[in-house]
Amino acid sequence: MRGARSRVSAALPLLPFLTVVAIFLIVPTVTVVVGSVYVDGVFSLDRIAALFTGTALSALRNSVLLSAATALLGAVFGAVLAWLIVSSPPASMVRRAVLSLCSVLAQFGGVALAFAFLATVGLNGVLTLWVQQVTGWNLAGSGWLYGLAGLTLVYTYFQIPLMVIVFVPALEGLRDQWREAAVSLGASTWGYWREVALPLLTPAFLGSALLLFANAFAAYATAAALVSQGSPILPLLIRASLVSEVVLGQAGFAYALALEMIVVVAVVMVAYNLLVRRSSRWLS
Repeated sequence: MRGARSRVSAALPLLPFLTVVAIFLIVPTVTVVVGSVYVDGVFSLDRIAALFTGTALSALRNSVLLSAATALLGAVFGAVLAWLIVSSPPASMVRRAVLSLCSVLAQFGGVALAFAFLATVGLNGVLTLWVQQVTGWNLAGSGWLYGLAGLTLVYTYFQIPLMVIVFVPALEGLRDQWREAAVSLGASTWGYWREVALPLLTPAFLGSALLLFANAFAAYATAAALVSQGSPILPLLIRASLVSEVVLGQAGFAYALALEMIVVVAVVMVAYNLLVRRSSRWLS
């Protein structure tokens, strides 16, 4: 009896956290699942079947391509920047300043980020007008900023600092003893990176890239502010279904689209956790 009471007392501090998880994660997820397969109280797979129509498949394809492209760009450039940061002295002012800046930029998104790009390289942006005045070339072109190309650029802006934040700990986990051991055995610098460092960092790198993919796949506010017409990606198609109430002739199609996004993000996050668990055995 006392053991049960002690366990309950130990779990009480977690109650606020569990309450937040239940309200903002479990309840919405259950609502989406039920709404996807129940229409007017009757079990139906019509909304799930609508996911395989042209509009939904096109939005899914664009979302995957956008997320994969920005995850790849963010992972590569972010890993290089993270390596440069780790190469600097721990007490370096530049290192601390760059890490602080990355922490801010990784959370800088939504309407504010969209406005920043519109004011810079939009049709009437400051840089666009200056380049056009100097060279006669219209930097905004045919409005590429308002399509997938523009979303790729804008998303990469916050993907790179996010990669720095999540990948720096993996680089810091490399021990000096491993390099010294490799050098003592006759390995060159490239040999150490090829045979020791890169194999150890690969799971962490791939896991970080998957995290960037999930981050871009679920992003909404920035795309909603940039793309005013059409629904090229899943979050915008969900918005369209909620506004019009009827998409592809079916009410509540947003439930099925949201379920599709939940499944994709869940698969990505499971793979991310497996890769992080694998790399943590060496880098902890």
